[in-house]
Amino acid sequence: MKKNPVLIALLSCAPFTAIANSDPNNVETIVVTSDFRQATLDQLSASATIMDAQRVQSRQAEYLDDVLNVAPNVNFAAGASRGRFVQIRGIGERSQFSEPLNPSVSFLVDDFDFSGLGATGVLFDTRQVEVFRGPQSTLFGTGALAGAIKIVSAQPTEDQTSHLQLRAGNNNSYRIEGATGSALSDTVRYRVSGVHNRSDGFVENRFLNSDDTNNIDETASRLALQWDLDRNSILDLNYRWYDIDNGYDAFSLDNNRQSVADEPGYDTQQTHGLSAKLTRNFNAGQLTMLLTHASHNLAYGYDEDWTYPEFHPGTYRSFDAYFRQIDTQTAELRFTSSATTRLFNDSTSWTLGAHFKGTEEALRRQYTYAGSDFLSEYTPTTTAVYGETQSQLLADLVLIFGVRLENYEFDYADSQGLQQNHDTDMVGGKLALQYTAGDKLWYGSVSRGFKGAGINPAQRVSEDKRIFDEEYSWNYEVGVKGPFIVPQLTVRAALFYMRRDNTQVNDFDVVIRADSTPDFIDIIDNADLGTNQGAELEASWQVTSNWALQGSLGYLDARFEQYTNAKGEFVEEQRQAQAPRWTANLFSELWLTSVLSWRVETDFKDRYRFSDGHDVMSPSATVFNTQLHYEQERWSTTVWVNNLFDKTYYVRGFGGFSNDPRDNYAFDEPYYQLADGRQFGVTFNYQF
Repeated sequence: MKKNPVLIALLSCAPFTAIANSDPNNVETIVVTSDFRQATLDQLSASATIMDAQRVQSRQAEYLDDVLNVAPNVNFAAGASRGRFVQIRGIGERSQFSEPLNPSVSFLVDDFDFSGLGATGVLFDTRQVEVFRGPQSTLFGTGALAGAIKIVSAQPTEDQTSHLQLRAGNNNSYRIEGATGSALSDTVRYRVSGVHNRSDGFVENRFLNSDDTNNIDETASRLALQWDLDRNSILDLNYRWYDIDNGYDAFSLDNNRQSVADEPGYDTQQTHGLSAKLTRNFNAGQLTMLLTHASHNLAYGYDEDWTYPEFHPGTYRSFDAYFRQIDTQTAELRFTSSATTRLFNDSTSWTLGAHFKGTEEALRRQYTYAGSDFLSEYTPTTTAVYGETQSQLLADLVLIFGVRLENYEFDYADSQGLQQNHDTDMVGGKLALQYTAGDKLWYGSVSRGFKGAGINPAQRVSEDKRIFDEEYSWNYEVGVKGPFIVPQLTVRAALFYMRRDNTQVNDFDVVIRADSTPDFIDIIDNADLGTNQGAELEASWQVTSNWALQGSLGYLDARFEQYTNAKGEFVEEQRQAQAPRWTANLFSELWLTSVLSWRVETDFKDRYRFSDGHDVMSPSATVFNTQLHYEQERWSTTVWVNNLFDKTYYVRGFGGFSNDPRDNYAFDEPYYQLADGRQFGVTFNYQF
């Protein structure tokens, strides 16, 4: 096997990571906001990555997919203007068309559950991004089968700061971000923030003589209000607004950035969200009440033939568009014990809670060759109760036990006369043991995640394939966190083995036509043989007083075994889609003077399958970014280049068909959505 020198370099450096120009004896404590008790990262019995605001800004990140490569064993798929479909440890969705989608990775923005609504991953006024790997059912319930991601915004606290950021780059790209806040009185504080991203993108449409048909045009804002009702009660009100108006003209028959589509697609979303959270402290503990409502209007469409009519015999043309109206309400009530209400001789703290989420999703599909619009209504509802205990067995030994009981039901109806409903009770949770040995935390855990059942709405699907069952996963994990060899080197490492039951996979239903030939229909089905196992390593090393490194390394072996698909083909062994064997990231920051630093970052991703249903592979890719960062007390200027060597790599791929009339559609071809090429620019940031 030919050795990859870049991969060898990454592997040799990955155990060494850090935060540049920091005092190793004064390391900032990272608090995980998603945990019931907001534990620090080094107290968490799970594999997680937390990226603070400085780390997010170091990648010139505009959107969630700009930071995901920092975390080991995390991948994403585009198939839209952004990489909005996330996979953790090889598990996660890759696209959505007319079918209702139950996500495998929960996605939250502050108190809002935006799972399945990836366009809201715009990053602005971000305090940190939290990535949890492995089932998180106690915390998040269905939808967190593989893990969870949360974007945490800066809060209207008493010590908040304000900032203005301006960025300009090639392809007519620019970004404007601002945030400010203050006290309205002794008890009321506010924070307002907003962002606008604009870029022509990297696609040139030669047919329309346009260079912005795959553009980015995103605006988002937030208003937060925090009110101290009395000495023991705080009310947080948040309003979020998104206006996403991106183009989608990403594919070409020659797999390049030269489009000839006559009807470029679009990828838009408008969202309004409002949340109210009341936190009240009693002698017995803390009560949290949370209510949210969000309304989303989505439109997604693409030129299905990727060309213009005269390119095809018979002047063929086809456009496919999906319009969704989604309204979601959530309610949660949670009580966390205080020191006075611990159980079993004051050794056990506890949390009890109840959660409700209701969604109404209306779809209209407009397709060129459909006789009429396809309409559907999908209303999933989840109701859950949960609890968690933390027992101090010994001075250095803690037992954590969590359980969640969840009812998941949905009703579905469409314009083709299909009406279905389904009701499922699911149980998940976690049992973990934490052992503190000096300055290191060792942990072992067993956790069970779940994901709701679903429906295949295609009219021709046979009744026994109409509903696919809920999926479960058992995750067994051991890990360690703490200093390693020297105090300046901190390591977080984990080994995991995950067994998936009733694995939801993309497959085909076979229906025999009137002429006795088989008709293959895309569906989701259940297989019972999914295994995902691997290792994750993150580290930080303050090499010298002016040089620091950060890095991560992930190894993943995710496969189906001894599985018979609907075609009757026996699959002895097959790697799961979107599951690269190796992922790695290395970040270096060297302070050349007291105000000038040089940053270099490398992302590596091994080759992987794009889909379970075909053999098209994404080749391995190594991408380099670099920056010169000049920083004064209140302002900074950064000159940056992302994808320094203009590496060609892919964020989505399809196979098993031909879309090309030049060869009379005779040969199955792989088709790719290319990632962005070289980007460069300058960013100015001012704090006040």
